[in-house]
Amino acid sequence: MKNRLLTTTRRFFILPVCSATLLALLLAPSVASAQKVAGRATIAHPGAQAQPPYAVSVFAQSLPGVYTQPDSITFNSTAIFIGYGNTGAPNGASGVPSVIAECDYSGNLLNRIFVVGHNDGLKVNPQTGDLWSLQNEDGNATLIIFNAQTLAPKQSYFLGTGPHGGGYDDIVFLNGNVYFSASNPQHNPNNEPAIMQFTSNGSTFTLTPVLYGNATATDIPTGQPVILNLQDPDSMTFNPGGDIVLDSQGDGELVVVRNPGSGNQSVFRVLLTVAGAPTTVDDTVFPTLSAGFLLVADRNAETVYKITAPFIEPGSAYSASDSGGFVGTLDFMTGDLTPVVTGMVSPHGMAFVPQQ
Repeated sequence: MKNRLLTTTRRFFILPVCSATLLALLLAPSVASAQKVAGRATIAHPGAQAQPPYAVSVFAQSLPGVYTQPDSITFNSTAIFIGYGNTGAPNGASGVPSVIAECDYSGNLLNRIFVVGHNDGLKVNPQTGDLWSLQNEDGNATLIIFNAQTLAPKQSYFLGTGPHGGGYDDIVFLNGNVYFSASNPQHNPNNEPAIMQFTSNGSTFTLTPVLYGNATATDIPTGQPVILNLQDPDSMTFNPGGDIVLDSQGDGELVVVRNPGSGNQSVFRVLLTVAGAPTTVDDTVFPTLSAGFLLVADRNAETVYKITAPFIEPGSAYSASDSGGFVGTLDFMTGDLTPVVTGMVSPHGMAFVPQQ
């Protein structure tokens, strides 16, 4: 079978930008602007345990009745942003708003805004400094772009339900381009896009397929070609080499896309294990400096943890295993995970925050 990624024929999806009316609907009317909030929540410590030389502490906790179920985490030079899903339906059908909380580097709550829909992707655009927020990963997806300093909305888009039958989950900014993971595919085998490039121009935006769910990939441990069948494209990041790293969560594998969208694009995959047994992960990060800390959202424990160590090797990989309840170091050549913090309930979103 010829790899569809290396052909020059691509399908393009062009849709109109949503209006100012839609932007108002995507924000809870009573809290369309950011609010100053004092104080922090008090919830029983769930009891995560770190393996020396690592240490773990509580960074932030949910506020019952206001914001719950922390997931995505991102940051800029002055603040940490945490997306709380609030038990909302992942296709937005429940009408339950999500909360984006802004904290300082000590975990103190500074601001919060309510956003209609289930937030799952949250990233700061390094070129503009804006905060990008994706809602409804299972379908009827929306994108809202905020001023990260004021949390005032700047632009919004109704992305809808893509050709794969689902929504959009996560965002990567790489080499001036923007990529979305196409989540919750309704095809098995999945021959629809798993990663899309997002561009906007005036009153329209374009979603261009970059990786298909049935792409040919090289298995990293064996070097052998394999045909993918991505049934759960989820979180995305990029590694120190500038490759997109996609987590196909339910499939228990990471997919690496080198030179995305170019004529010499290549794809690799690694299956994930712990102590020889298959496992799944929700998020993976690559520390950029030896000084800094990891944040991980233990969604069902209503806690965001801070993980520190005397030295964190730049370029190494850490993953949060939602099925195993741990954060571990990842050997990318084998797919093996070694737990460094255990005892979590359901770890999801992660971020590495360099020392400021």
